Amino acid sequence: MTWEGADDPLASLEAVWITGEAIRNEIAKAVVGQEDVIEHLLIGLLSGGHVLLEGVPGTAKTLMVKALALSVGCEFKRVQMTPDLMPSDILGVSIYDRAADRFTLRKGPVFTNLLLADEINRAPAKTQAALLEAMEEGVVTIDGEDHRLSPPFMVCATQNPIEHEGTYMLPEAQLDRFMFKVLVPYPPEAVEAQMLQRHHQGFDPRRLGDLGLSPKADGHTIESCRIALRDVQVHDDVARYVLAIVRGTRERQFLSLGGSPRASAVLLMASKARAALHRRTFVTPDDVKAMAKPTLRHRVLLEPEAELDGLTPDRVIDGIVSQIPVPR
Repeated sequence: MTWEGADDPLASLEAVWITGEAIRNEIAKAVVGQEDVIEHLLIGLLSGGHVLLEGVPGTAKTLMVKALALSVGCEFKRVQMTPDLMPSDILGVSIYDRAADRFTLRKGPVFTNLLLADEINRAPAKTQAALLEAMEEGVVTIDGEDHRLSPPFMVCATQNPIEHEGTYMLPEAQLDRFMFKVLVPYPPEAVEAQMLQRHHQGFDPRRLGDLGLSPKADGHTIESCRIALRDVQVHDDVARYVLAIVRGTRERQFLSLGGSPRASAVLLMASKARAALHRRTFVTPDDVKAMAKPTLRHRVLLEPEAELDGLTPDRVIDGIVSQIPVPR
C-alpha cells in the first residue's frame, strides 16, 4: 500500500487509518485485550517514536512487540539485556580481515527496523547509552565512522517495575528518547478468561508463526504514514493547550524536573497520530489528554517528599491537566 505524493491529504490520512486498523487486527490474532498498549505501539511506529513498556512479567509485553513485528513485515531483532552486556554487543564491532587487509564491520542487532530491548534496565549505563545516538538520530558511530540505520527504525523496550536486584535505573537522557512510557496492567477478568480459553485450545505464544500473522504494511508504507501525519490539522488553541500542559509540569511544586521543549513536540506529534488512527483530520483536546500521561510520566521527576506522601507522576499530571481550561 503506497500513496506517496498523493494530491489529496484526506486520502493519505484515510490510508493511515486503514494501515493502523489492519495492523491492529493482525496483532489481535496473538494478543487478547491490551488495546490501549497496542494503540500506543502503533502511534509510536507511525510517528517515528520509541516506546518503553513497563509491567510485571507475564503481561504480554514481549508478545505484543513480536506480533507487531510480524504484522508490519520489517526486519526485527531482539536483545536480552543483561548486566554483562557490552555496547559492542548491540552496535557491532570492526574486525580485521587479513585476506582483504582491511577492517570490516560486523553489525550488531541495532541494525534493524524494529529492535526489542528486553528488560532494558538490566543493562549497565554504558550499554544503555549505546542506544542514545541510534534512537535520536538514526545513526551509529563505531570507531569514529558513522553508519546510518535503515528507516523506519523503532526501539521497543521492556522493564519490570518491581524487580530491583541486578537492575540499573534508566537515566533521564535515556528516558527522554522514548516517546512513551506505557504502563502494562493486568488484564480484566473477562479478558484473562478469554486468554485461558485460547491456551486451552492450543495457543502457544512461542509459535506465533502458527497463527498465520501476515505483514499488513512494509517499511515504505510506514514512512508514507509518517509523511501523511503532517497533514493532520492543529488549531492554534489546541497547540496552546499542549504548551500549557507541558509548561505546567515545570511550575508544579511537587516536581523537581518538568517536561522539556522536546516533550511539547512529542506530545503534539503523538496527538496528531492518535487523531489519524481515530479517523480524524484534526487534533482534539481529548487527543492531547489521552497522550499526556504516557508522554510525560517518564519526563518529570517527583520531589522526594512528594514520593513519600504517595504521589505519582500520573497523579500530578492529572492535576495539571484538570486545572488548564480546555479549548473549544
